Amino acid sequence: MSVVKRQGFKYSLIGYFGFLLGTVSAIFIFPYDLEYYGKLRYILPTAQMFLSIVVFGLSYSTVKFFPETKAAGKHQNMLSLALAGVGINFLIFAAGLFLFFTLFPQYKTTELWNMKRLILPLILVLALSAVFNKYISNYERIVVPNIFENIFPKLANFGAFSLFFFAGMPEKGTYAFFLGIFALGLIGYAMYANKLEKITPDFSLVFFKKDSFWKNFANYSFFGFLGNLGSYLALSIDSYMIGEYLGFEENGVYSTIYSIVSLISIPAMGLYNISAPIINQHFANKTMKELDEYHKKTSLTLFFMGLVLLSCIWVGFPYLAHFMPKNGAQLLEAEPLLWIIGSAILFELATGFNGHIISLSKYYKFNIAVMLLLALLTISLNLYFIKNTTLGIFGVAISYAVSLTLFNLTKITFNYYKFKVFPLTIEMVFASIICTLAITISLLLPDSDHSFVNLIYKPAVVLILILIGNHFMKIFPLEDYLNRTFLKSIFKF
Repeated sequence: MSVVKRQGFKYSLIGYFGFLLGTVSAIFIFPYDLEYYGKLRYILPTAQMFLSIVVFGLSYSTVKFFPETKAAGKHQNMLSLALAGVGINFLIFAAGLFLFFTLFPQYKTTELWNMKRLILPLILVLALSAVFNKYISNYERIVVPNIFENIFPKLANFGAFSLFFFAGMPEKGTYAFFLGIFALGLIGYAMYANKLEKITPDFSLVFFKKDSFWKNFANYSFFGFLGNLGSYLALSIDSYMIGEYLGFEENGVYSTIYSIVSLISIPAMGLYNISAPIINQHFANKTMKELDEYHKKTSLTLFFMGLVLLSCIWVGFPYLAHFMPKNGAQLLEAEPLLWIIGSAILFELATGFNGHIISLSKYYKFNIAVMLLLALLTISLNLYFIKNTTLGIFGVAISYAVSLTLFNLTKITFNYYKFKVFPLTIEMVFASIICTLAITISLLLPDSDHSFVNLIYKPAVVLILILIGNHFMKIFPLEDYLNRTFLKSIFKF
């Protein structure tokens, strides 16, 4: 087995383990204290939201320009200057933040100001870790960085929560543990990078000044910054705004529901990774018709798998809530979030790797522009629903669904106009009809007196009816896909 295959296999296993750890914790551990969990879910996304400003795309440039600097023997110089740049950016950002709160003291009532002693160090640690993470990928080593990136945040949440709720440790102590896990990850990054190749600090500017190399480096970093900023604002702003405007308990409820519904994204984890080289090959060979066919097949796969999982979640959640500790009834009241957020994510799965097609083409800047517009739309809609309605977290979910759907519709339109590729098929409509009927029949069936029985048999009925319907209507070649492509997508990177 080659290095890439071994790394890819381990990478996938770690990814699924991290996802499982986070989901199980969100269902059976964190509901014990939704307010404290909401605080944890406020801290990390808020730090990640400002992370892109401090990193400023430098992490991506360490990958883009690695071959060039490696050939000149200046890759260590690039790493040193990237880390130094992050440090300087952090000092400027921190100074600007304190200046803002000095000029506008009325905002010192915000949670951001109250938690600055935790969030600011976390931003610096995450920023330095981001540089090491991307730099290490140049050596075709993705497993160890994935542990720090994927597992450590889950351990930080789980460990801090357990210390607070089960061990009775004061909040400040648990926050120190939370930050310490990420700091430990940073140390791990540095040690692993040094193991791959001994780190020799080099802060000389001679190579970067030669032939205006620094201009290309700065230009690429800037576009990486814009894309990263748009992505974090669009995807992480919900937790920040809920915690800031609605409260930590509401943020805990929202985060728990989101963790459950995001289970439907599991089939996408492998397929997205193995699709990139295939897309590149079609672009190189200019075989757009074949790319369109592949796009439709993979989109149907993601949609069908996601739809089946979501149907089972929709039917089984009311009974699952009975087994959630302490706040199960409160989470049950938030069940509409499952339908709102789930529908939006399901449509995103139906659009397949739309974003990958754009990113791998000469129009990659379009993705950045649309992502920034998505971020602005999400923020605007969130503010509207929070300040002008009484919908609370349901308004935030609607905002998320509307923004994400418009984002995917824009990418569909762009790809069809530029490349004549389109992901949606009539089979998706038939699959939706079958699942709707299966859900309806399951809901009409009588309930058992035992929630556990309902939790098993109701989703089982849905699953069986979907399989029967699919067998007779020949919508999706499930047997072939499970035997070949889907299993391949799980174990390949």
